[in-house]
Amino acid sequence: MRYIYIILIMLMMICFGCKKDNHKNEIHPFVQDIKEWVFAPGQLEWDDTYNLTAQNEGILMEANFEIGTPVSPDEIMAIIQNPSSNVNLATAKDQYQITQENLGLDAPAFQQLKGNIELATKQVEQSKTQADRYSRLFENQSVSKLEYEHAKLEFENAQSNLNALKKQYDIAKQQAKQQNITAAAQFKNSEIIQSTNKITGIKPGKIIKKLKSTGDFVRKGDVIAVVANPKKIKIMLSVDEKSVHRLSKGQEAKIQLNTFKEHILTGKVEEVLEAFDDKIQSFICKVELTDSIPTTFNIYGTSLEGNILVGEKKQALLIPRNFMGYGNQVMIKGKDSATTIKVGIVSTDYVEVLEGLGADDILIPLRQ
Repeated sequence: MRYIYIILIMLMMICFGCKKDNHKNEIHPFVQDIKEWVFAPGQLEWDDTYNLTAQNEGILMEANFEIGTPVSPDEIMAIIQNPSSNVNLATAKDQYQITQENLGLDAPAFQQLKGNIELATKQVEQSKTQADRYSRLFENQSVSKLEYEHAKLEFENAQSNLNALKKQYDIAKQQAKQQNITAAAQFKNSEIIQSTNKITGIKPGKIIKKLKSTGDFVRKGDVIAVVANPKKIKIMLSVDEKSVHRLSKGQEAKIQLNTFKEHILTGKVEEVLEAFDDKIQSFICKVELTDSIPTTFNIYGTSLEGNILVGEKKQALLIPRNFMGYGNQVMIKGKDSATTIKVGIVSTDYVEVLEGLGADDILIPLRQ
């Protein structure tokens, strides 16, 4: 009998202890601040980017840069080895030098024409003297009209020959100038083509992608590398169709880079693109960082996770999210059936209760 009494006392103590523990672990709605975030994966991109592109084909040489290498305007980043362009440049240079020499007064063509002009000038002087003499003789009737006209004709022919030689000289000079201009243009073009073998920076930035390396064969139009301005980084987030309508410009965003998870960056929504992107099957949201990115690690090409603040409330009535089931239903102690509540902000862990629950209600887990 004594043993039965002791057992009853122990059972009562256990039951009392269970009631204390159950009361201690009861879940009530509670008041606390809440924030609602929209999760969106994404990656880093740049608004100000350009390609280092091959303008000729050949073997890529001296491409001694890597991702993260700074680029300055006109800085030579690589050289394309193209023997044919070297030959063309040398040929064009020689032809240009020849036309330069042909422009000089001592050029053989000009020397010959000058000699012919000097000889023709003397012939004009002689024939003029002869024609004047025959003119006087004809006036004195010492020579016939036929002899006079013959002397006059020789003078006119000599003068015509001199004029033709002078015109020929002028034409030769003009042709020499034209040949020189053409050769100069060809030489200049060859220099330009030769200079395009050097792949140079256009604007300040850093290499964010390297697509070709030293020794690779490249064709005209091949992209060697991509350069971006690290000061103009943009966060590009992929937002699903159910959440995009809740986003707007200026909303706060928290960004976590996959390469630096322990550091959370802050930004704000800059733009929500209206068009649906078929390639990634989502909408695009651009976020501008308000924090500076740490320079102690390489961020180029990294993926990231973003959370955008779409709602918040001070001193809201909350319950744990895992106590609410489908159709916004909860189980309240003392009731046999589930109660439907009206909810407001829904976060990852908590749900705001607008109607259907009071602070004194005790929640019990949903039936399995």
